[in-house]
Amino acid sequence: MQEKTNIGIDEALELVQNAFVASGLNQQSAQSVARALVMAEAEGQVGHGFSRVGDYIAQMKSGKINAEATPFVVSRSPSYLHVSADNGFAYPALDFAVEQAVTMAETTGCVAIAVSQSNHCGTLASHVEKLAMQGMIGLMVANTPAAIAPWGGNKPLYGTNPIAFAAPRAVQDPLVIDLSLSVVARGKVMNAKKTGQTIPEGWALDKDGQSTTDPSAALDGGTMVPIGEAKGTALALMVEILAASLTGANTSADMPSFFAPSGPSANAGQFLIAIKPNDMGGPMMRIEALLNDIAETPGARLPGVRRIEARNHALKEGLYVPSQYVADIQAMLS
Repeated sequence: MQEKTNIGIDEALELVQNAFVASGLNQQSAQSVARALVMAEAEGQVGHGFSRVGDYIAQMKSGKINAEATPFVVSRSPSYLHVSADNGFAYPALDFAVEQAVTMAETTGCVAIAVSQSNHCGTLASHVEKLAMQGMIGLMVANTPAAIAPWGGNKPLYGTNPIAFAAPRAVQDPLVIDLSLSVVARGKVMNAKKTGQTIPEGWALDKDGQSTTDPSAALDGGTMVPIGEAKGTALALMVEILAASLTGANTSADMPSFFAPSGPSANAGQFLIAIKPNDMGGPMMRIEALLNDIAETPGARLPGVRRIEARNHALKEGLYVPSQYVADIQAMLS
């Protein structure tokens, strides 16, 4: 059984943040990155949590990720904003984008935000949830390095290209939907490789197109299995157009690996839409009615419930993180 270490959320945030600062990242960006990684771990998204710390820092040190990046506005109109992440971490750029989206949508009612020259952006849920906490309906897509072949083909051209959506609620936590267009996020396969585990049947194919339980075979020339077969690849194409074509970012096929420690910058793309309902009373009541109908249906559950439960449990009981990850981070600080 894999050895794990229990660590409180605050302690985890301080540990991860200090590791990035010690590696040359400024305090504000380190705080943004640390919060994204630790909360992903808390929500059960281990492929976007502690497993990424070593990769991120190696990419920073090689210059693949710009440690001195400052997000900036490329172009702006009343209902559109294009932000460059300056080849730095995605999280500070997305923090800025969300802040701007809320301000702009208060006036225009709807705003689109394009982010380019970006990198791996972790779980999209956290970004759209911030919009919903401000009374906005949020939609976000992002493209990632090629890992899925067009339906009927065998050459990966699409990333796992996640989609996330959030809607505010009157009292409860916002409704948040976050899904990868592969059966599971590729980060879970990488986490399995790093921790010496196999992956379940049906997650990935090897380079010959055969189902595999070996994470190395899945990552070395293999492909991820799309959700919904041809429907999943159609959605991946839609994300590719929004996140790459519209933002000027790399296509998934041209994007270097998020895992490789060195090489060219990813120039990943993210695309967000924020919508402010004109009359929060009417739409809120309609949203509540719909969600209550789902919640009251026997055997049904609302999307995102397990994520919230996992986060609340972690806030009370702490995280259980593979001990090797914790030891590796502590070694960076010694």
